[in-house]
Amino acid sequence: MNGTDSRDNRDNRDRKERPIRVVVVDDQPLVRAGFAMVLDAQPDIDVVGEAGDGAEALALLDRTAADVVVMDIRMPVMDGVEATKRLGERPDPPKILVLTTFDTDEDAFAALQAGASGFLIKNVPPEEFLAAIRVVAAGDSVVAPRVTRRLLDRFAGQLTPAEPQKADDRLAILTDRERDVLELVAQGLSNSEIAARLYVAETTVKTHFGRILTKLELRDRVQAVVLAYEIGLVRSAG
Repeated sequence: MNGTDSRDNRDNRDRKERPIRVVVVDDQPLVRAGFAMVLDAQPDIDVVGEAGDGAEALALLDRTAADVVVMDIRMPVMDGVEATKRLGERPDPPKILVLTTFDTDEDAFAALQAGASGFLIKNVPPEEFLAAIRVVAAGDSVVAPRVTRRLLDRFAGQLTPAEPQKADDRLAILTDRERDVLELVAQGLSNSEIAARLYVAETTVKTHFGRILTKLELRDRVQAVVLAYEIGLVRSAG
């Protein structure tokens, strides 16, 4: 077992032994209070801090450890996109859930590209909100595959394509089957659909995808789809 595997296993054990630590970032005090109230009512979740803008959030996270940050987009001083980007540059950053109106807030896509693990709609039902926190804390994405694809198709023009040589280098470290899996993930297929398409077991798809994340140094499915667009493995339908 390598050092990374050992650390990941240790982190997973730690999370099972303590609540998920959450920071809520929103410039509206009543919104922050509402989210914090819902979260703190759960025995496995602990709100460890609140902030009114991105700069305040960065300062808070300098002194407070968190597993998940619920991040608004439109805020004064520093918005959620810039805060997400800066957090992603830190070692072992928390997972970021972006708060967005989804259909109208184009900045949400920029936050995804900056490293957010997914999206929450501000009027999301409490049970979905709580489930999203737990999913992201476990290292997964809260954006459904087809939603990710639709969002990327809509905003593909905002992507910065990778240089051809750099794209080739990244693809070269993948096996042919891993490249097939990445392409199908980026097309919006679920693991079970990919398994059916490739005539393999779903567990095999999960294994391949795990290796893709490791080799390409990606955190989750969302980042994998963004990368596939950036390197030209898939292209916008628009």
